[in-house]
Amino acid sequence: MRLKTSFLLSLLLSLTAYAQTPAVTKSDNQSSALDSSLFYQLLVGELSARGDEPAAGYSLMLDAARKTNDAKLFRRAVQIALQVHSGESALLAAKAWSQAQPGSREATHFVLQVLIGLNRTSEAAEPLKHELALTSASEKIEAVWTIPSMFEHVSDQALAAATVKRVLTPYLQDPALGATSWAVVGRMALSTGDKVGALTAAANGLDMDMHSEHPALLALALMGSDVTKAEFQLQRHLPYARPEFHMAYIKALLNAKRNANALTELENLRGQSPKYPDTWLVLGALAMQDSKHEDAKRLLQHYLDLTNPGESTTASNEHRRGRTQAFFSLAQIAQQTNDLPQAETWLARIDDPREILRAQISRAALIAQRGQLDVALELINTQPEQSESDAKLKLSSEVQLLKDHQQFVRARTLLQTHIAAGSDDPDFIYDLAMLHEKLGELGEMERLLRQLMVARPDDPQAFNALGYALADRNLRLPEAKVLVTKAVELAPQDAFIRDSLAWVEFRLGNLAAARALLENAFLEKPDAEIAAHLGEVLWALKQVEQAMQVWNEGLKLAPSNETLRNTLKRLQVTL
Repeated sequence: MRLKTSFLLSLLLSLTAYAQTPAVTKSDNQSSALDSSLFYQLLVGELSARGDEPAAGYSLMLDAARKTNDAKLFRRAVQIALQVHSGESALLAAKAWSQAQPGSREATHFVLQVLIGLNRTSEAAEPLKHELALTSASEKIEAVWTIPSMFEHVSDQALAAATVKRVLTPYLQDPALGATSWAVVGRMALSTGDKVGALTAAANGLDMDMHSEHPALLALALMGSDVTKAEFQLQRHLPYARPEFHMAYIKALLNAKRNANALTELENLRGQSPKYPDTWLVLGALAMQDSKHEDAKRLLQHYLDLTNPGESTTASNEHRRGRTQAFFSLAQIAQQTNDLPQAETWLARIDDPREILRAQISRAALIAQRGQLDVALELINTQPEQSESDAKLKLSSEVQLLKDHQQFVRARTLLQTHIAAGSDDPDFIYDLAMLHEKLGELGEMERLLRQLMVARPDDPQAFNALGYALADRNLRLPEAKVLVTKAVELAPQDAFIRDSLAWVEFRLGNLAAARALLENAFLEKPDAEIAAHLGEVLWALKQVEQAMQVWNEGLKLAPSNETLRNTLKRLQVTL
């Protein structure tokens, strides 16, 4: 066996370190248990484990561990077994360790982890019970709370839930551990799909201690499901909640599109914890979403003031992502109000390495907006790349900038050159197809989209794009409906794809069906293009006042939207 000198040196150093550490069973005035015979055994065992005979290395290491009763050697024996995926050998070593040192929490934990890894869930109860008994009072709540993560990947979740509940039953009425224990029982129930049982456990936990966050977190996890009363249970904890928990509840409300409720809770949180920064960031984002630019600027600036690191870098690191979001938002507001120098100033303050490329791309858009398109493209092109995704982002941004400035031929050439160089990225092929559509080259568009349908049959975008392009030109409408219907089947929640189906129905003369689809899509996703289509359907139905109202809403969302502007021009409508 040939081994590098550096490896032998590191091995001898580690063994020397062991020799200088008294064995667990020795008293302070006794010498090391490492005599020459044991030193040789450990050397051969380690060489075998790292070489071609791990089984021999495991046996020698376990034998040495038993002789010395040393935790480091027991641990090493378990590790050797795990490295060669011998679960039974790892279990044997872990059990030997636990038997030799029954007071060792680490040894018991190894037994538990190996049993779970072997999917022997029914045998996990005793070591789990023993580990909790060995855990100090100050660490016990956290130890109980992490139990579900240990059983996350076992095949029989029902058995795991029953095992955990059996172990935790003595703790369910414990004033200190009851709330967390009930929360864990509920999490295990939830892993089996038992939402009612999980909700009952959350309620029991909060009955034990409404100050405890753990049962409230379980109720929060249930809030997004069809379980009634989960939110009521969660709200019992709110008067005692940390700002971070309160913010998690607010984000759940926003995800459920309950913006009014979210705003109420944001105001409550701002009143309770005025120096908690994230409240101001979310309030600023919501104000910006409602086009309340002055309010958004004030709120976002206050967030930046609260997270200003000063001379310390701690706050900057902690809130760096939020500060970056605020800078981007403030730059966007400045851009929308035609204050381009201020927009560039905000972008220049972004110092997160993960976001500098995106900031420079945004800067390029501002430069192009001032009429310096080639300078903007050069700025993007010269940015350093840290990964393949950076290179893709740069090319996508150059193409988008060209499209934004009606430079469709240049954008097409740029993509064609990239694809001809060997790229088969489906996203770039899709973008090229859409450029052919812009240039009226429908045959080439269709060829590329059908190529994508074959390559990515589960991706709705190519089906949707071809179906919409045909419908928009009043071509092959039955085929267009088949294509867009397929896209809806693949992505039923996508409001833009439902907008395409509505447009096909409109072209087919099915105005009532088109209106119903568009009203639903616009409610779910307020967007200028959907507004353009919904307004035109209402116009065709002679509902002029409603059409004008929808178009006005669309203009507020995106004043320069091409589809909306073209619709108003074609119908000779002045708003």
